[in-house]
Amino acid sequence: MEKELYRYNPWWEGDFEKLSVLKERTDFNTRILPNLGNKQVVFLTGLRRIGKTSLMKLCIKYLIQQENVPATNILYVSLDDYLLAGKSILDIVEFFRSMNGLSVKEQIYLFLDEITFCNDYEQQLKNLYDAENVKIMASSSSASLLKSQSGLLSGRSITLEVLPLNYIEYLNFKNIKVAKSDAHLHERYFREYLTKGGIPEYVLTNDDAYIRELMDNIIYKDIAAVHGIRQIGVLKDYFLLLMERSGKTLSINKIAKILGISTESSKRYFDLFCDTFIVYPVSRAGKLNEQLVSPKKIYCCDTGIRNFYTGERDWGAVFENYVFLRLKELNLKYIYENTIELDFFSESKLLIECKFHDESLSKKQQALFDSIEAKEKHIVRNYKDVEDIRNVHLGV
Repeated sequence: MEKELYRYNPWWEGDFEKLSVLKERTDFNTRILPNLGNKQVVFLTGLRRIGKTSLMKLCIKYLIQQENVPATNILYVSLDDYLLAGKSILDIVEFFRSMNGLSVKEQIYLFLDEITFCNDYEQQLKNLYDAENVKIMASSSSASLLKSQSGLLSGRSITLEVLPLNYIEYLNFKNIKVAKSDAHLHERYFREYLTKGGIPEYVLTNDDAYIRELMDNIIYKDIAAVHGIRQIGVLKDYFLLLMERSGKTLSINKIAKILGISTESSKRYFDLFCDTFIVYPVSRAGKLNEQLVSPKKIYCCDTGIRNFYTGERDWGAVFENYVFLRLKELNLKYIYENTIELDFFSESKLLIECKFHDESLSKKQQALFDSIEAKEKHIVRNYKDVEDIRNVHLGV
């Protein structure tokens, strides 16, 4: 096991090349760093290849370079590595401490990728949390596997979802700096961002084959293989229909009829696509019975993935998808009354309508917009409008 651990942790031998090339993310400073100094286990969730591993390694870089933590007190490992099959987390940590001469009283930092590949991970993390001087950060690309926790880590953990690059991060990854005198260029760059989205590797390479491979891996490995689904063709067709319906309401029954499958299968497939963070469902605002019987709207995990499969069209819908991703932490619902729809109504009673650039509300939309009782009302037209809401109501 020693060779495998050294391979994962080149900083033990003074090799910091893989850490030095990491791109900074605002998510790291606003959400990850504040949770690095406490005792809680931090779970990072989100779409496959969305940047969870990079965020872990940014933490490692920060600990070594800013906090002067000895490199040999930090362990990173990916638990889906077949070379580690059969090894428990406790086995790996004990071997790591022994190898580096670390007592159980000495502070160590564990970064465990794809934690749900390890059986009984929750019990093992609890044992480490209770018995050793350890800070743990773990990741998973499956929401359902994390949701199935038995509660052993209740009060001991926090879960943070990693989303695609935001617009400012996109500029940073592309090494684009916009001077204040060239502020007019933001419109061009923002449209490029909406088109390509925020999947980090795709932003850096612009390789269409990467997106195709990413989605195939999720469909084949994370959904079909894990859940024993043999109808791969139907599953892929279901995914394409989800992309087409992004930003619109979705009928589980209609998709079942289109694909010739049962309603139960349609519901199951939809839940699996949600659990792997490909789409997000949004309920209708209103009384509980209205929420239950009304169809959900869905949004894609990334505007670039949506555009890749549907083509570049309908800037308004793409912008609305972007707004949802930036503000989803506000617990959004949509409003639908007398065939008129408004985009978002938050748990804290913020009414938000998306109108990209010069789009305007119809007379009926305006009347409904004016009639809704809300704490605040916003018409968002560009990325600045969205960031203003985030800064005030999410504090980031």
